[in-house]
Amino acid sequence: MGEISFRLKALRRQYQFSLEQLSQRTGLTKSYLSKLERGVSEPSISTVLKLAQAYEIGVSQLIGTGEGGESEAISVVRRNEREPLDRQGQARTGYRYEAMAGKRLVKAMDPFIVYPPRAGEAASSSFPHEGEEFMLVLKGTVLITVGGQEHRLSAGDSIYFDSELPHKLITVGRGDAAVLVVASKGS
Repeated sequence: MGEISFRLKALRRQYQFSLEQLSQRTGLTKSYLSKLERGVSEPSISTVLKLAQAYEIGVSQLIGTGEGGESEAISVVRRNEREPLDRQGQARTGYRYEAMAGKRLVKAMDPFIVYPPRAGEAASSSFPHEGEEFMLVLKGTVLITVGGQEHRLSAGDSIYFDSELPHKLITVGRGDAAVLVVASKGS
């Protein structure tokens, strides 16, 4: 648990909790929380469980360490380290995803690469959700439908939209497509 004090401080800063607010969420005293963040005290497993619950993350995320001493303020993901995102129904929809900042616990944005299927391989439903979305086509040609409007985009083209509008992305033309997507979580 060597880096847990740094992680606790980074999480509290990212969630914008005061020590008082975190104390109320966990039932732990402000002075004990401060000692944990300064590395003066080591948390018990029950304390780790309370903290993970307060931040709504898994215990392994809380006590795990990034490779190479990576901090929560910076997340570097090498091309060969990208992790497939496990999206519900991924096999059924035909979309493949790779996380671009999977090592960071708390994010204001979710960057990932999507490999959209072709029209005949894609689910017919669209994917509205809270927030905003930016897409940059890295390779190939795609057809994105946003709010009923179709847009054909090729490598180098981008689009930005309110992601509460129903949207769907498919590969068109020759070859496969890859799209960098940065989605905000909304308010």
